[in-house]
Amino acid sequence: MNELVFDYRDPIFGIIAIFVLIFLASFFTYSFNIYNERKSRKEYKKLLKKFELNDLEEEDYISLYKTYNIPFDSIILIASIFLKKGDINKAINVYLSLLEHVKEQTKKEELLELLGKTYFKSGFLQRSKDIYLKIVKFNPHNTEALKALLVIYEKLKNYPKCFEVLGSLDELDVDVEDEYLYINTISIIEDPLLSFENKAKKLLVQLEGNNSIQRMVLEFLLRFDREYFWKNINSFELKTIIDLLWYLPKDSLDIQKIKKHKFLSQLYSAKNYINTSDSSEIFELDVLIATNNYKHKIAIDLNFNFICNICKNTHPIYTTRCPHCNSILSFDVKQSLAKDFYEKNSSLQ
Repeated sequence: MNELVFDYRDPIFGIIAIFVLIFLASFFTYSFNIYNERKSRKEYKKLLKKFELNDLEEEDYISLYKTYNIPFDSIILIASIFLKKGDINKAINVYLSLLEHVKEQTKKEELLELLGKTYFKSGFLQRSKDIYLKIVKFNPHNTEALKALLVIYEKLKNYPKCFEVLGSLDELDVDVEDEYLYINTISIIEDPLLSFENKAKKLLVQLEGNNSIQRMVLEFLLRFDREYFWKNINSFELKTIIDLLWYLPKDSLDIQKIKKHKFLSQLYSAKNYINTSDSSEIFELDVLIATNNYKHKIAIDLNFNFICNICKNTHPIYTTRCPHCNSILSFDVKQSLAKDFYEKNSSLQ
């Protein structure tokens, strides 16, 4: 019987050799990949353990992003968790470390905006301003960055810069009519070269165009010359500033003007300063007027909250710019009945 012998020149031998080489290459490639995967998993577990201990360093975030291909948005989410926990420096370090390694312009811009917001919320206005100026330099059409700059310049009381930013936004077809009025009103109030009389006249002219600034004007008049307010009382929509009127001291009131004004008569009858109204179409005032006629005084008062008509958040103190959404003059006053403040305090003694 003839033995089966393969000659190296035999085509069958060549085919077998190719399959063996393919098998060996696949085996070694597979083994190498398994080794690398196990090594990566081991390093990743060590990294996760450090993360659980809140001990990640700047290079660790870079490693998460570059080596382990953790998505950019996931790293940003980590930073947001730090912000919620109050670890602002940690969040800033994440943004700064990523900025050095992110190449895409859109991601760089996103990081800069997040960094600017974080600096702003932390009170670092100059740093925040520098960040937003850098964004605008790269992208002059970034309206969000321009709006942020407007708020920063307002807080820094740099009103000429505010008007420059408003001009840029106007060129980008952003509606800034109310912002112009608002910034102009502030600049009048805080102008050290204008006398009180000139400020008051200019403010009343401003008020004729838009009563959204009436609280700003009223607060100014009540601070410097309440008589000027009483002389121009018809310029104001009084129900929208009920809280300011409610807290006026009795000796600063013009009783004669109050008695001739329906709403003011109801308001100060509810306050028990006068007794000229026996009812009111405003529920809370109606209740207070009724209780004033009881033999035994019921210790209730008015309490005020302010609701932003843009973001719908409630704030216990009125501010001209909503701290949640940065909208201007967007708070509506909402009154409610509450136990009298002095009564509450005396009951604790």
